[in-house]
Amino acid sequence: MGDHLAKSGHGTVVALRWEEPPDGPVLVLLDQTRLPHEEVELVCTDVPALVQAIRSLAVRGAPLLGLAGAYGIALAAARGYDVDDAAGVLAHARPTAVNLGYGVRRALAAFRSAGHGQGAAAALAEARSLHAEDAAASTAMAAYGVQLLTELAPGGGYRILTHCNTGALVSGGEGTALGVVKAVHRAGELRRLWVDETRPLFQGSRLTAWEAARAGMPYTLLADNAAGSLFTAGEVDAVLIGADRIAADGSTANKVGSYPLAVLARYHHVPFVVVAPTTSVDQGTPDGAAIEVEQRPGSEVTDLAPSPLGTQAYNPAFDVTPPELITAIVTENGVVSPVTAESLAAVCAQKDAR
Repeated sequence: MGDHLAKSGHGTVVALRWEEPPDGPVLVLLDQTRLPHEEVELVCTDVPALVQAIRSLAVRGAPLLGLAGAYGIALAAARGYDVDDAAGVLAHARPTAVNLGYGVRRALAAFRSAGHGQGAAAALAEARSLHAEDAAASTAMAAYGVQLLTELAPGGGYRILTHCNTGALVSGGEGTALGVVKAVHRAGELRRLWVDETRPLFQGSRLTAWEAARAGMPYTLLADNAAGSLFTAGEVDAVLIGADRIAADGSTANKVGSYPLAVLARYHHVPFVVVAPTTSVDQGTPDGAAIEVEQRPGSEVTDLAPSPLGTQAYNPAFDVTPPELITAIVTENGVVSPVTAESLAAVCAQKDAR
């Protein structure tokens, strides 16, 4: 079951939190489908409500989906539902973002390994641990990202182009790519943030612009098809995007429209940088061709603008950028550049060694 509650205030963005009211634990989500006009929270009391929130994109973004999956296991355990069944449904709620299944597996493993009667507490502790790790990863990626920018484009005063939404709305911290931008802004070195509207769901114009405005960034919204003219005019110093899944060879799935930006960036000799935690790297997916790309309903395209009745729409949620078009991948363990299977595996191994 999910209920909506009005939310007020303009403080720190909290996209997801666990609460324990008298009638039982709940997972509270900032409903991202209602932004930017309304700040409304969705209260999930069971896994079906959470799955619906994931599929409807009320909660979204690869790292945050990992947290939602882990907390979903804790919710099922605490409320006495079938945890294994919940894990199966949650892990397959959206196919492309690898973090969702990762979060589910971590909390499920903690649940199963706990002693009698301790499974729910263990699953919740693991979800909270993942939450803290993700926040720490955001901070580390921001530091590495800022340093990388100073090396790639010395001089500061950066004009950064970003696609989709990669800030606090997708993370337990300040985000991935937008987390780097926020750090650049705090350092006084952000000249302009170019925000792609990001069709078909406008996650740039609705969500990234909302976060940028709250942070007081100098930003400008542009239609996705206008990006080429910005590159031609020499108005872009770097492109920063996030990732929903990074294959073992460095191929990166991100919101549809990312791949054309990489092609433009390469032609115009502009750095194209992916910012993502190592939890978004899937060593079990060998290359870009093996990444399952989620197909969204065509109505998400046809309902946004007048279309003849019965018009069919091609609506992939993501596209895949090959590693040779990626200047660097910024992770919490360091920067991968050049992007190769070997260098990516080495960075991920640092996480596994801890």
